[in-house]
Parts: sequence; structure tokens; C-alpha cells
Amino acid sequence: MIVSSLPRLRIRTPDGIVFAFTLAGLPARFLAWFIDLAVIMLIMIIVNMVLGLLVLLSSDLANALMILSFFFISIGYGICMEWGCAGQTFGKRLMKIRVMDAQGLNLHFSQVVIRNLLRPVDQLPFCYFVGALMTLLTRHCQRLGDLAANTVVVCLPTLQEPDLAQVTSGKYNSFRDFPHLAARLRQKTSPAEADTALQAVLRRGSLAETDRVRLFGELADHFRQHVEFPPEVTEGLSDEQYIRNIVDLLYRDRTPNGAGE
Repeated sequence: MIVSSLPRLRIRTPDGIVFAFTLAGLPARFLAWFIDLAVIMLIMIIVNMVLGLLVLLSSDLANALMILSFFFISIGYGICMEWGCAGQTFGKRLMKIRVMDAQGLNLHFSQVVIRNLLRPVDQLPFCYFVGALMTLLTRHCQRLGDLAANTVVVCLPTLQEPDLAQVTSGKYNSFRDFPHLAARLRQKTSPAEADTALQAVLRRGSLAETDRVRLFGELADHFRQHVEFPPEVTEGLSDEQYIRNIVDLLYRDRTPNGAGE
């Protein structure tokens, strides 16, 4: 269930927990697109220099390949970047925004493909006029590609160092014995995911026992897909303790050892 009032998107879990995301505005999205356009044009210059060699064989063939390459690069750039970089392109990364599923679920490859295939429609008649108009008129600031793919573009939250005493209770975090896995976890975890885990830990006392167990079970399953720690350190560890360890790794200074469950 989604409850939203611009410029924020609020996603309510089945356990009654509400997570809020700030929707990216039109200026940020336009600047991100302008940066991405510059990157695409740079790629095209390099490709055209290579294809220019084909003019010696056939100018018609060279021109046809240049036209096709522009289409595939302009669409493929967005697909490859958004899928491979957690919903971000170079422009989105610089503007601190990202694409995410409108229900708060994992972003699927099909969603990335759909929203990028519809870019030419959103760009009509020029400079993303249709897309900009839809962004202003729709409830969740979605262009046509977002509506079709059920995605939204959100601002990345500014992460602040939390009071980890509430999270770790001064206990040893065995996950810190595996710095390479901790680094991989930080690389694969988006700021929104980190904030979701942190808020769950900080608000765990307000949850009913059944809701608390279910929520931490879902979060633990989600983060296990990012990084799998050795069985000897996870055996006998509850899902809640697992998430507390994860939060400790994501937020505490990256020292070899630290406090945690």
C-alpha cells in the first residue's frame, strides 16, 4: 500500500512500518539527463570516429551504422547504467538521485528496459516536453516510462552517523572479521536500503512481536542476497541480530573490529 503526498513517497509495509522517500524534482532530473546526454555524445564521437573508417568502403553503410549506433547507445546506455549501478546513471549519481520500484521492491531488469525504451516518446516533441509535462501532472512525478515500468525517481537520503549504542549495545560484531565481505556489502547496499535497515532497528521496540519477527526476517533475507557471510558466524544468529550487525557495518567507521551483535 502506498500513501503519498508530493514531494514524498511513503511506502507502508504489511507490518505497518512506513518508509518515506523524497521524490526527485524536475530540475534535478533535467540536469541528470543533460549530463547523461553529454556522456552519450562523447561515446558517439568515439564510435563515429571508428565508423568513419567505413566511408572508404561505403558511405551509405557508414551513415546507416552511425544512425543505428546512436539509437542503441542512447537506449542501451540508460539500460546498462541503471541496471548495473542500482538505478543510477552518471547524471543521476552526480545529482544524487536514483530509479527505484514504486512499491519499494527490488528493481527488475524488465522495468529498466521498459522505462528506457519509452524515452523517445517522453522526449517528444523536443527536450523531454512530454516527459516533463507528465512529471508535473502525475502523483508520483513519473514520466510515461516510469508509469509503464512502475518506477519512480527518488533523491538519495543524506546519511548521518546514528547513535550506534542503540543498535549494537556494545557487543562484538563477528562480521567485522571479514572486511572483504563488509566492503562488498557497502558497495551493493544503496543509501535507501541502509536507512531502511537502520530505521527498523531503531524502531523495533514499537513493533508487536509477530510483526517484529516478520520484518527482520524479510530484511535479513534481502541482505543475504547482497552478501553471504560464512555459516560459522551466522549459525544461531537471529534475524534481528543479523540486521543489527549489518547496520553496524554500514554506519560505523570502517575499523577492523567494532561493536555489534
